[in-house]
Amino acid sequence: MDTMQAILSRKSYRGTYLKDPVPREDLVAIMEAGLAAPSGCNKQTTSLIAVDDPRILARVKAVIDPPKAETAPAMICVLTKRMIAYRNRCYATQDYAAAIENMLLAIEALGYASCWYEGHLTDTDRIGRKMADVLGVPQDMELVCMLPVGRPAESRKGPEKLPFSERAWFNGYGQA
Repeated sequence: MDTMQAILSRKSYRGTYLKDPVPREDLVAIMEAGLAAPSGCNKQTTSLIAVDDPRILARVKAVIDPPKAETAPAMICVLTKRMIAYRNRCYATQDYAAAIENMLLAIEALGYASCWYEGHLTDTDRIGRKMADVLGVPQDMELVCMLPVGRPAESRKGPEKLPFSERAWFNGYGQA
């Protein structure tokens, strides 16, 4: 799939997934795309865990309350290690956001579907930490996102986007 086609056709998918397993080589390709993302001051604060073993996947999904992506045959968990990169600034959020977007585009290009689940995991109930504990993630790392991966069982329709002219301009805000 062409890059622009992947960008323009990608939609968040919250439906049911087919039971077809995701081949390891596809999960590796998706994670490689994530790790190829830019990183503030090259600190490389983002790490990834693909979960495709049905028993481990069931244990991870069991701590997600309310449930999300229950039928996905695989998921990629996004980890971050917050650290100062430059002039007392941490770029971990930008780092993992770039990695996630690269992976969402790779997922689309390979014919799979996904959704960026973050707020649900990082809220005060600390679901991300519960998932991290199942996966043996060290305490100094935070599980900030999960991307379910699988073939969609339903059609995908994203929200309608505002027109280009209402969100993008040349040479100044609101300029034609």
